[in-house]
Amino acid sequence: MSTENEGAAVPSAAGPRTESPTSPQVPPVPPEAPAVGPSLDKAPAQTPADTAGQAGNVPPQDPAQHQAQQPPAQPAGPQPPNPGWYGAPPAATGGGAGGVPPYAGGGPWGVPPMAPPPRRKGVGGLVAAVVAAALIAGGVGGGVGYWAAERSGESSTTISSSADPKTESRVPGSVADIANKALPSVVTIEAQSGNGEGGTGTGFVYDKQGHILTNNHVVASAAESGKLSVTFSDGKQYAAEVVGRAQGYDVAVIKLRDPAGAKLNPLPLGDSGKVAVGDATVAIGAPFGLSGTVTTGIVSAKKRPVASSDGGGGGQASYMSALQTDASINPGNSGGPLLNAQGAVIGVNSAIQSAGNGGGFGGQGQAGSIGLGFAIPINQAKRVAEQLIRDRTPIYPVIGAVVNMKDAANGAVIAPSGTNGAPSVTAGGPADKAGLKPGDVITKLDDTLIDSGPTLISEIWTHRPGDKVTLTYTRDGKQTTTDIVLGERRGDN
Repeated sequence: MSTENEGAAVPSAAGPRTESPTSPQVPPVPPEAPAVGPSLDKAPAQTPADTAGQAGNVPPQDPAQHQAQQPPAQPAGPQPPNPGWYGAPPAATGGGAGGVPPYAGGGPWGVPPMAPPPRRKGVGGLVAAVVAAALIAGGVGGGVGYWAAERSGESSTTISSSADPKTESRVPGSVADIANKALPSVVTIEAQSGNGEGGTGTGFVYDKQGHILTNNHVVASAAESGKLSVTFSDGKQYAAEVVGRAQGYDVAVIKLRDPAGAKLNPLPLGDSGKVAVGDATVAIGAPFGLSGTVTTGIVSAKKRPVASSDGGGGGQASYMSALQTDASINPGNSGGPLLNAQGAVIGVNSAIQSAGNGGGFGGQGQAGSIGLGFAIPINQAKRVAEQLIRDRTPIYPVIGAVVNMKDAANGAVIAPSGTNGAPSVTAGGPADKAGLKPGDVITKLDDTLIDSGPTLISEIWTHRPGDKVTLTYTRDGKQTTTDIVLGERRGDN
């Protein structure tokens, strides 16, 4: 089966979706797309079900001893202010991405380094392990303290100190400050299909009319005849309905059926085009159903081409020129916000790359975070969301040519023929007008290198219909450059 697609920049990675199932087992992820490019050459590749795609169209987941000590004496005179995020002064507020000064000493986010906890084994194992560790540590700490008191002849080895109001208040711009402001606007989404199956994902308040932005694969199972519910951080739950969804972009907008009483404070949107590698990130979601979970990291890469399978079960794929982050993202984080150091949304968390093609969580077959998470840039997600709110139908830019979606070569190869023997280059379409022919290998779109069909799709989909782009292609060993005006296709079918 073949369809029309467009590409993205740099190497690609494919990852399973990150919605969290309500049942013990996660359905197997549809066939994965090939990793595109050298930077992910050590990661498992994923391949979409289709072998060809029409550019721009969607193809038819030892316990610690705690003993208080006397705090060190402080020098006389005024004391420096409490350090901010990464030991930096408080971050300025406002939208857009912001760099963070280099980290100087201690652990991440100004926390002293700690030994890593033991590996968790599934959701049940996770909760049990945390509770058990806390009880064991408390028991050992108390026992050792009593033993030391008996040896020294004193009644206690614990030293009390008065509270420091500076440490009790959270510095503006700190992770705690960002989380405190954002959590009331992040929701947990429960999607249930007509046959009772469903899963858990995340979304966030988009506007005061009750629109929630999330991933298509989070709500796909309930889009036709199922049920959607949205739960806020205060525990209040609301019924919701799908306003519109774009399978190819993996973006969906839902709306509360009756928003009366809901605290609708839209999250501020940043500018994903200004994000820099190394910028601090905060991810919020419901990994494995644990609502309101906050994790931190950095932007590890930009414009990462990702092709990941759709949650609707149709074997189709979505494509993104993604922001890559090492903030911990797991099943259930899908649709949640990726925030910058100013608390503005720079991406919508959508997919993860997993070692060994998933598994590793108590044998449940669920993929877990290995520090390779991917988010849809908010500039693109916002454009798609506005389109869905306006007329409920997604619009995709196209070049009017079928490209090979399976082989990762030195570019995107225009296929010999299209679906059911149809021409691979649409007569009178953008590619035809630009002089492209079957067998041409597209190697660059503007300044972005193209190394495969999925890369071409994800990059073209960062544009709008009517945009003029420059394509570089090779034919019979000769390189040629041509301008092309992108066409459009409405809907996912």
